[in-house]
Amino acid sequence: MAAKGFQDTPMVAEAVYNYSVFTKTEKWCIISMVSYAAWFSTLSSFIYFPAVHLLSEDLSVSVDKINLTITSYMAVAMIAPTLVGDAADVLGRRPVYMVTLSLYVVSNIAIASSKSYSALLGLRVLQALAISGTFSIAYGVITDVASPAERGSFVSAVSFAITIAPSIGPILGGSLSYAAGWTWIFWFLSIAAGLCLTIMVLFLPETSRRIVGNGSIRPPKHLRLPVPKLMRHWEASDQVVKQKRRMPNPLKSLTILIRKDNAVIIFGCGLLYVVYTCINASLSVLFIDIYNLNQWQAGIIYLPFGLGGMVSTFFSGPLLDTAYRKARVKRGLSTDKVVGDDLDDFPIEKARLSVIWIPLIVTTASIVAFGWTLHYHHHIAIPLSLQFVAGLCMQLDFSVYNTLLVDKNHRTPAAAQASSNIVRCTFAAITISFLQNLIDAISIGWTFTFMGGLCLVVAALFLVDYQVGTRWRQRSIDSDLRIAT
Repeated sequence: MAAKGFQDTPMVAEAVYNYSVFTKTEKWCIISMVSYAAWFSTLSSFIYFPAVHLLSEDLSVSVDKINLTITSYMAVAMIAPTLVGDAADVLGRRPVYMVTLSLYVVSNIAIASSKSYSALLGLRVLQALAISGTFSIAYGVITDVASPAERGSFVSAVSFAITIAPSIGPILGGSLSYAAGWTWIFWFLSIAAGLCLTIMVLFLPETSRRIVGNGSIRPPKHLRLPVPKLMRHWEASDQVVKQKRRMPNPLKSLTILIRKDNAVIIFGCGLLYVVYTCINASLSVLFIDIYNLNQWQAGIIYLPFGLGGMVSTFFSGPLLDTAYRKARVKRGLSTDKVVGDDLDDFPIEKARLSVIWIPLIVTTASIVAFGWTLHYHHHIAIPLSLQFVAGLCMQLDFSVYNTLLVDKNHRTPAAAQASSNIVRCTFAAITISFLQNLIDAISIGWTFTFMGGLCLVVAALFLVDYQVGTRWRQRSIDSDLRIAT
């Protein structure tokens, strides 16, 4: 078969090519499906929180023991993406989705049917193992089908799915627990995930560029859609292209951290995620104590932060794509969204990070102001408004970062996201363990001032990558090529 040109596939010489043969409508359908799957990775945590006391009473165990199911979930969620990230890069997106979503559905059904604490603890581990890596695969799919010139919009779509969960999760979990009991949290998750699995089995094509290139290469039979001609851009007579296979390597995610340009932004994102997590973890406790809210009202106060994040996803994509296009024009390069760009030679760091500075400054200011308005017990409308601003700007920061990370690691995007997950979850778990002690020791205002200081460190790390990240990345690529030859 005369292969149609595509990028990042060793069997074909690089040339002028269509980055992806999928149509714009097909791309949005694909991204919608993987965003739906990524939604569960965050929702599974936040929908669970309102049921802690009910679980404690129903299973006749202490709240501390129920909290252990949260800790164990987070610990597994930190590691799980490393297991599925590189597997999705090597074996293909479609089979990994089928396995992970199937396990997730089974685990939720089992939790809903169980009546013992030991079963809950063990099945929560299985639940985390199954679903925690879906967000990293989603970013891999984006890299498969979206050229760098249009990638920002698709990253924002996945970010929207992930961001909406912290807002509606506690409300949904509280409503289901109140109306039908805590088991219906898991019946809901099993039904929603079962629907997602069915949609993907029927409609999600294989997109891995290692297997189908830009979508024009015929995949192996087990990776084809059951519906003939649906999203099929190869001829029936085309032969499957044989390629050199390697076994998935869970440690691949750790090797990504060796590169200095990766490490500096991943550690920066880790610190930003610490701030994000600390805000979410302290919201209900602080507002209940300061403003005498009940449990239902405490769930509602998560909305402004989440709504701000959702609003940002509507303009972060166009903002990123416009900045990328301007960077290409400035250097006299093509801005065609259909044609792929050689990111190895392009200073993608400057193109992406050029739009992050103002949002980071506003993030810092809003977080510090949020802390002091709570410290001095100002009217509740003020900290809620500041929450909205912080949520909007922080989500924009994360969208820029996630787009940059997959651009830097466009050959192994899922593994790169998995490596980022390890760092940010580790940082967040450590900080959360002493957050309340920090608030008690130095007060609410100074705690959030400290969080604002972390945001300034993030800005400094991103500035380092802006200045020297391209040079570091290209040296690493040259070194890898010398080793390969």
